[in-house]
Amino acid sequence: MNANQHVTRRGLCGGIAALCCSLHVVRAHAEALRDRPLPLVQVAPGLFVSQGVHELVARSNAGAIANIGVIIGTRGVCVVDSGGCFLWGRRLREAIHRLTRLPVTHLVQTHMHPDHIFGAAAFLPDQPVVLGHRNLPAALSVRQEYYRRRLAQELGDLAEGSVAVQPTQVVSGETEIDLGRRVVRVTAHNAAHTDNDLSLFDTQTRTLWAGDLLFMERVPALDGSLLGWLAVMDELRRIKAARVVPGHGPRIADWPGALDAQERYLTLLRDEIRHLQRQGGTMEQAIASVGQGERPRWKLFDDYNARNVTAAFHELEWD
Repeated sequence: MNANQHVTRRGLCGGIAALCCSLHVVRAHAEALRDRPLPLVQVAPGLFVSQGVHELVARSNAGAIANIGVIIGTRGVCVVDSGGCFLWGRRLREAIHRLTRLPVTHLVQTHMHPDHIFGAAAFLPDQPVVLGHRNLPAALSVRQEYYRRRLAQELGDLAEGSVAVQPTQVVSGETEIDLGRRVVRVTAHNAAHTDNDLSLFDTQTRTLWAGDLLFMERVPALDGSLLGWLAVMDELRRIKAARVVPGHGPRIADWPGALDAQERYLTLLRDEIRHLQRQGGTMEQAIASVGQGERPRWKLFDDYNARNVTAAFHELEWD
């Protein structure tokens, strides 16, 4: 064996050892998630949030990438999204039981994406009213099997028991949830982040739960309508809220300034795509150039911007 072969083999062995060590750490971390208490932080009286991480869904995070939370009244509890898998939903349910003996009477699913709703089955023993947008049943019927397969690929056995739960009450326009000395207003929006977005407004603390109508720090993901999302943000700005819980980002943020970065990004997509289309530009040119000035400002930019540009380009072609 010559010196170069020896160095190559030594480097290969070292790389394999490092990879095995890394996989062991990931597996150990994932196993620890099974028994780790879910942290719920109070952001206003009676309102608690578990903050998601700015990562893609992976075994190492058990799908806990979205902000999920709890609103507690004097008669019952409302869960705002249930997390990215059954395991996380179970941990959330256990955390709620540490906070209060009141029953979980309502579960609001802010939209169809798995990181927000695939923990819902953990709450079925409570027999809550499950609220969803009027378009949610159809959206889940089309996508739930694909979502379930993807989750199994990403989480392995940590995804066991994770299924989509259809709403028992659909929301068109507005409805109210009375939790006892606390009324929560639930609003169904036109197509924006998706075509099935809900927001919640706690009238007692004037706290807005925006779901994925608001991304902070992590780049927004467009799965509905770019122009619709901009219009819905204009509507949200008129809400006299004291604070907001975004679907991704900090647990709580000032209102309405929390909208500014997302509005800047989505407006830039709209304006740059329209300019390119007027010049006869192609989809490939748009993917390569549109929104690139925003890259340093957002986490996971390269994972989502091209997809956002593709969806927006198709929409604006017919605008």
